[in-house]
Amino acid sequence: MYSKEEALRIKKEFWTAFAEAYPRKWLLYDTKIKDVTFKFFIDNKKAQVLLDIEPKDEEKRKIYFEKIESLKTILLEDYLPEAILERNYYLETGKVISRIWIEKLDVNLNNRSYWPAIFDFFNETMEQFERFFYEYEEYIKDLEINT
Repeated sequence: MYSKEEALRIKKEFWTAFAEAYPRKWLLYDTKIKDVTFKFFIDNKKAQVLLDIEPKDEEKRKIYFEKIESLKTILLEDYLPEAILERNYYLETGKVISRIWIEKLDVNLNNRSYWPAIFDFFNETMEQFERFFYEYEEYIKDLEINT
């Protein structure tokens, strides 16, 4: 077990090393859609690239998720075959969001030997996720319901 300070130091070193290995600006919070964000996640069991859809307005969350869900075949076939789409994802806090994610299991933040594989996973996966988002951005952003 690491002390809290040691764990924070390792995490900081990890993110610094990732930024040095892949020095580019990621989309992340800059989707231009309020409360729709891309995220990286790493712990001692898994690495994930996430798209969280969490507007306070439940109807907006539903519409954004359904728009991406309507593109599921394209997302899976052309961009991210391992993507998982979950309309009602429960955070530890109990908050319900919609989440689309890809994960790599059996990795460990505290073991530096895993870092290159995690960095590659983050880079390749987020790059594909961003390509998908940019390709369908106008459709996803448009809250008009086409019936």
